[in-house]
Amino acid sequence: MRQSTKSSRPRKPHPDFPLFAHANGQWAKKVRGKIHFFGVWACPQKSVDRWLDEKDDLLAGRIPRSRLAVQVPTLRDLCNAFLTTKANLRDSGELSVHTWNDYHNVCEHLIKTFGPDRLLTDVLPEDFAALRAKWSEKWGFVRVGNMINKARIVFNYAYKNGSIDRPMRYGEGFKRPSRKVLRLARAEKGPRLFEAAELRRIIKAASQPMKSMFLLAINCALGNSDVSNMRMKCLNLESRWMTYPRGKTGVMRRCPLWNETIKVIKEWIKQRPVPKNEANVDLVFVTAKGDSWAKQTSDNPVSKETRKLLDKLEIKGNRNFYALRHTFETVAGESQDQVAVNAIMGHDDGSMASVYRERISDERLLAVAEHVRQWLFGNVDH
Repeated sequence: MRQSTKSSRPRKPHPDFPLFAHANGQWAKKVRGKIHFFGVWACPQKSVDRWLDEKDDLLAGRIPRSRLAVQVPTLRDLCNAFLTTKANLRDSGELSVHTWNDYHNVCEHLIKTFGPDRLLTDVLPEDFAALRAKWSEKWGFVRVGNMINKARIVFNYAYKNGSIDRPMRYGEGFKRPSRKVLRLARAEKGPRLFEAAELRRIIKAASQPMKSMFLLAINCALGNSDVSNMRMKCLNLESRWMTYPRGKTGVMRRCPLWNETIKVIKEWIKQRPVPKNEANVDLVFVTAKGDSWAKQTSDNPVSKETRKLLDKLEIKGNRNFYALRHTFETVAGESQDQVAVNAIMGHDDGSMASVYRERISDERLLAVAEHVRQWLFGNVDH
């Protein structure tokens, strides 16, 4: 369109008219340092209507939906597609139910904060910074870092799958807490470790099946999910070995069982309730009603029962059932055979040595397990 002279430009229809007549023949407005156009001089009302329709997006620095060249998905679209993909991995056994629940939880937080119909291109760095600040008011540094990591995985999915043509811009305000901050936070909470005398008190006071769970966990460096999902075929009480893949990594673990562990597990099996359904038949541990202990929540039954027992014994500090893995790693590390310790823990350090290493002798595993047993019981009468 040919430029018009200043004298030929029309006047505003009324003093409160929000737009000005640009020399190119359109009604325009400068927003955030940039001029935007809304329609030709001959249609002032349509131009104002368009301005009012796009006003909120422009003032917020977003591209109005009407101006987008391609259809941009909403946050609802992203979360639905992302969770469907992860659900397929969960159902095939490639993703744990616990991890899927974590993803579902972070998607709920994102939708609640930004709204289900928010376009992905409308989520700006200042929005992410505000979300991080909101999370920081409620949670500690470790959980905030985990939530940020999972939120980034959700949004990165959109770019990797072609839903948006460029990666999301998170800004400096949506970074995970630094390692220094995390170390200081852990130091403030205290060590996640049981002393031998405390652990003996716990085992002595625990009733079945928690007594068996505690002994098996400290014997073989097991966590909540490990004991609650443990199958009978994984425990050979005759050969005195546990063979069990770590659910988180799939790394196969092999660990010798102590006499003390075998004794309490045999006691438990004699009184083990009848499993409620076919899926629970082979579980080592079932509840009094025959259900599985493997509830995929942050407050699963193993955690709850452990907390009750620790409170009863007045054992304070940053300790829970999973602290048994921390305790095993700490104590077993003093055996001077970290490779064997990693094998029992189910850790893969990613080194070339671990790639080429095909096995570890039973003697090395027995030595590590015995080192931990001596630390726990030694010559104490138990």
